[in-house]
Amino acid sequence: MREIRTDAADAPPARRRRKDGEARREAILDAGLAVFSSLGLHGASVEGIAERAGLSKTNLLYYFPAKEALYVAVLRRVLAVWLDPLQSLDADSEPAEAFRGYIRAKLTLSRDAPQASRLFCLEIVQGAPLLRPELEGPLRALVEAKAAIIQDWIAQGRIGDHDPHHLIFAIWAITQHYADFAVQVDAVSGCGLDDPDFFERTVASTQGLILAGLGLR
Repeated sequence: MREIRTDAADAPPARRRRKDGEARREAILDAGLAVFSSLGLHGASVEGIAERAGLSKTNLLYYFPAKEALYVAVLRRVLAVWLDPLQSLDADSEPAEAFRGYIRAKLTLSRDAPQASRLFCLEIVQGAPLLRPELEGPLRALVEAKAAIIQDWIAQGRIGDHDPHHLIFAIWAITQHYADFAVQVDAVSGCGLDDPDFFERTVASTQGLILAGLGLR
């Protein structure tokens, strides 16, 4: 008897198509990050991004109908990656260990994903015309939640009395400096975060600076 095909038999090719589609979308986002971070939104072209992704312009536009849509998608992914370490700072954490872990995670991102930081910095310097809703929504909500945790630690006498928002801003400024100004760091110090010894010294120095200001060790 001839076997009758079922939906289950058709599932593997369908899953492969979805997987291929997801892989192409990620390739486009990776290419967009590389091009936007060096040329900006206005300097980048759809053709250039498609070529870097190994796709045709038509194929790219199937996933993202306009350059601006791709730019916003890249920025949203960047923001999610850069905010992820902050999620781990919770009320049950030991403050000193929480800040040490957060600082190391942020410097690791500056080492491993410098293009993401540079693109985010470029967008902010330009006034964040396309990212402002994300900043005023998810970013603000997350920072407020973590600032409340820090304020509770202050009220409990577990850390020194500092404005939680400015504390978070200071950590961002120090850690992301090593990505946004990597050329300057290398010119002045002769090395960067890709040097394992320099990376560990940077982590230790930044942790010591922040923890000392909070009265922690």
